[in-house]
Amino acid sequence: MAGSTFGTLFRITTWGESHGPALGVVVDGCPAGIPLTTDYIQAFLDRRKPGQSKFTTARRESDTVEILSGVFEGYTTGTPISLVVRNNDQRSHDYSNIKDCYRPGHADYTFDKKYGLRDYRGGGRTSGRETIGRVAGGAVASRILECLGIKLTTYTKAIGPVSIPSDAYDYSVINKNRLYMPNSEYAQQAAAYLEQCISDQDSSGGLIECIIEGMPAGVGEPVFDKLDASLAKAVMSIGAVKGVEIGDGFSVTSSKGSINNDSFISENGQVLKQTNHSGGILGGISDGSSIILRAAIKPTPSISQIQETVNVQTQTNTQIQVKGRHDPCIVPRAVVVIESMAALGILDMLG
Repeated sequence: MAGSTFGTLFRITTWGESHGPALGVVVDGCPAGIPLTTDYIQAFLDRRKPGQSKFTTARRESDTVEILSGVFEGYTTGTPISLVVRNNDQRSHDYSNIKDCYRPGHADYTFDKKYGLRDYRGGGRTSGRETIGRVAGGAVASRILECLGIKLTTYTKAIGPVSIPSDAYDYSVINKNRLYMPNSEYAQQAAAYLEQCISDQDSSGGLIECIIEGMPAGVGEPVFDKLDASLAKAVMSIGAVKGVEIGDGFSVTSSKGSINNDSFISENGQVLKQTNHSGGILGGISDGSSIILRAAIKPTPSISQIQETVNVQTQTNTQIQVKGRHDPCIVPRAVVVIESMAALGILDMLG
């Protein structure tokens, strides 16, 4: 299988399956002398681990990270960093009754057509658990960006129909609710909506927003290696993401040039923008203002409702009811995954 490596100058390769013994990542291109500990990486993994609330899968995993190489006495050595997280709570029997059927909304069918076989236990490499390697690698990237004065703030902007207006953000409460929303009242509304989804044996999608501050102007190439194109590739590589927008994004279709253009001003010898409709990127190159990125997350495909499918062995139409432990909404745990891939995309372009 090709395609498990992301990046050119700062590069990660993820490995492992949802129901295998472990998952992990090899990070290459990290400079020596960067302070890095398991505690720092663990804080990122704790944001995506299961069992955080009733709105996440009940699978009991500590997702404890181990550093196998590339770090000595709390500092990176400049050699490849190998990180591993062991699986402890697999229940593969949950999937035995559907091993001959394609789950709607999953990659079962396409994976089977490409490779001629598939790991039906939770999807194998196509499982959301694959993102463990991304988050661990993204933690290393974020540590380097911190040293460069670049900060990423990522949160849930919307779950289902519950969307927080930009003028109602309170970043101080993002980590004080399990939905990672920057508004406590909207978080309560979103929780009530998810309660209804659970009652209906259904799931919900949502929108994640990431703000990148401290980016210098001039990062990115103007043709195929545009900064926004690279970020879009990084974020779209996440299985649950179905759309990415920068700045005003899709709303530009109903805007006008007189509104969408960011006027320039000179202030204390610096060129600044009066607005930021571009989301911090012009012509594929960072313009020095905050980069604003959003990712559309699809509803969790594993739902308990009866769905139509096909039996692979008999080639007959049948019905399926997906059992096991699944998130009614992927969005809260995907927040740190979006942040990690954005950090990896930004750092690779900075190199």
